[in-house]
Amino acid sequence: MAKKKKSDYLKEAVRHIEISKYNVVPLVDAMDDMAFSARDLARAARIYNMMLADKGCSVILTLAGSLFSAGLKKVVADLVRNNMVDAIVSTGAIIVDQDFFEGLGFSHYKGTPHGIDDNELRELRIDRIYDTFIDEDQLRVCDETTRRIADSLEPRPYSSREFIEEMGRYLSKHGKNKDSVVLAAYEMRVPIFVPAFSDCSAGFGMVGHQWKNPGRHMSMDSAKDFLELTRVKVEAKDTGIFMIGGGVPKNFTQDTVVAADMLGEETPMHKYAVQVTVADVRDGALSSSTLKEASSWGKVETAQEQMVFSEATLAMPLIAGYAWHKGAWKGRKARKYSDFLNKELVKAP
Repeated sequence: MAKKKKSDYLKEAVRHIEISKYNVVPLVDAMDDMAFSARDLARAARIYNMMLADKGCSVILTLAGSLFSAGLKKVVADLVRNNMVDAIVSTGAIIVDQDFFEGLGFSHYKGTPHGIDDNELRELRIDRIYDTFIDEDQLRVCDETTRRIADSLEPRPYSSREFIEEMGRYLSKHGKNKDSVVLAAYEMRVPIFVPAFSDCSAGFGMVGHQWKNPGRHMSMDSAKDFLELTRVKVEAKDTGIFMIGGGVPKNFTQDTVVAADMLGEETPMHKYAVQVTVADVRDGALSSSTLKEASSWGKVETAQEQMVFSEATLAMPLIAGYAWHKGAWKGRKARKYSDFLNKELVKAP
């Protein structure tokens, strides 16, 4: 039997679902007359739509998990381009290894978790995320590109938001796939925060940058991230959070209320909150902690909050698609918090 080649595995690219093509409003409304997770999802969709209809509310989207490799990239890109989200907080893998990676012209491929020899995949330099495959050699190109971006910057501490803006600038000039969240956010002036930024391909690039420039290099400042997002919360006042998964992005966003209070700023708790998660509340983990629990910490109001215990590729297109087709976002004012934060940066001593 002939030994398999990389091309035998990397055949069919993952296709990103488009919420504009499917009017899910009647389906989601029908789910509201059901029970269990169906009714929870319908309420979550209504709450997200309420965030968009509330003219004084800014929307923060948080992302955790392998979402874009799984086909949800265009959902988020459409939310950004249609002014349905004002800031994003994410893991590094989603923004760099998955979105920026595809912006460079690469793809994720349909795979399988069954009947696969992962040792063979390793020999072929193919990485697996459950039932998707990625070309490791292409990921190394992504790593090297982030190193070159780091090399081009003035040596000083940066927030992840500042660095991702440079990634967006790079894609605007050199990107091969314009359907990118990083690019859309750069163009729409929507800030993207990645609090654990070194935990992704950009981390490898920055290690390379600092290794070659030991005495004079750029660095990442996670406290600056926290300060910038807190500035957004203080400026916005009323906020809604649409959370996919949990982890660092969830806590980082919720904690801005507490941070603002410690700074002496009177800032309300997050007015609306929706979370989609598969984590189990019984283990005490952050990803599964309920939004009602967050209220005990002074982070989230309890009037308009909803947990949806569902896997993201099932729930997110329905919730986002419902809001897109309901149309409350039309005519919504763009906050352009990237420009606001750049002005604050200039004012800083």
